[in-house]
Amino acid sequence: MSSLHRKDLGLLALRSVVGGVLFAHGAQKLFGWFGGGGPEATAQAMEQMGFEPGERNALAAGLGEAGGGALLAVGLATPVAGAVVAGTMAGAIAVHYPAGFFAHGGGYEYPALLGACGLALAVSGPGAYSLDAASGHSLGRPWIGVLAFAASALGAVAVVSRRQDAMRRREARAADEAAGENGTGLS
Repeated sequence: MSSLHRKDLGLLALRSVVGGVLFAHGAQKLFGWFGGGGPEATAQAMEQMGFEPGERNALAAGLGEAGGGALLAVGLATPVAGAVVAGTMAGAIAVHYPAGFFAHGGGYEYPALLGACGLALAVSGPGAYSLDAASGHSLGRPWIGVLAFAASALGAVAVVSRRQDAMRRREARAADEAAGENGTGLS
């Protein structure tokens, strides 16, 4: 087996597994499949995590995971799919970051791995066994990848910044309420 053939098979395996995992996670959010909460429960969870409004953020996360995962799995628009996955995982990393690195403690290990895989596949390309290769890479041009990564990075920064602002407002309200209950608040 030639090394080129092995590389293409390896990319197919990586795309299939990572894309399938991401699709399943997104389908939990969008449709309630695979034991997921569906759109309403996901929206409520997103609100609790500081992603406001919850409905819009739940939809974006579900589409980023399911859509990006499906595109990665079949190797279509791979630079865009990888950028979307990396950006979506940046939001998940922001949630898990305070718990440290390791997933067993609630850390960001798992979303970081998925985001890194999306990034690596976007940069490396999907390999010969992909819809991108079958279409002559019409959706996988380098400039498309650069634009997709720029848009994804800007989107991730905006979403994470809005979440941080929401969390700061929430903490300030809680502090004000606690001060009022203790009688130390100004009247």
